Amino acid sequence: MAAPSATLDRESLAQLHRLYAQRLLRVVAGLTGDPGRAEDIVQETFLRAWQHPEAFARGVDSALPWLQTVARRLTIDQHRMLSRRAQEVGGEESAHPGAHPADPYDDVLRACDVVRVMAALPAHHREVLVELYFKDRTAAQAATHIGVPVGTVKSRSHYAIRTLRPLLERRGLVPQSA
Repeated sequence: MAAPSATLDRESLAQLHRLYAQRLLRVVAGLTGDPGRAEDIVQETFLRAWQHPEAFARGVDSALPWLQTVARRLTIDQHRMLSRRAQEVGGEESAHPGAHPADPYDDVLRACDVVRVMAALPAHHREVLVELYFKDRTAAQAATHIGVPVGTVKSRSHYAIRTLRPLLERRGLVPQSA
């Protein structure tokens, strides 16, 4: 592979590492359950940061979302690679040729993304969605619990989903609407 044409300068990379390495390490270690693997993934994340200085054009203070995305994707890639390798070494044949094994990290990461997106909603919208979809309550039960009329719950739910869908689409968590 050819050397990158431009790289992040040493001082900026050191600042990125100081600001975000421990946070990334905690998150990745939680996802992998393996501190050694987590360190490798975080190190690779910072290597990618060094190779892509354009991602930090607005400064290193706004770099966390980019770093988290890279670390998450590297974690997923490594998990898939290891699960594939275990399958090859073990000689296990899939009951469904061509089917991919279930990837529990995808579900965890998707849930984390949904929580982040929901945090962007107004509190009254988020409260209704939590009652209806996470606590599995009916509109009447949610209305009683929140202390508002049923019609208000339905209206808030409608507008919350309407606001939430484009946010989820932008993160690739739901298919784009036509």
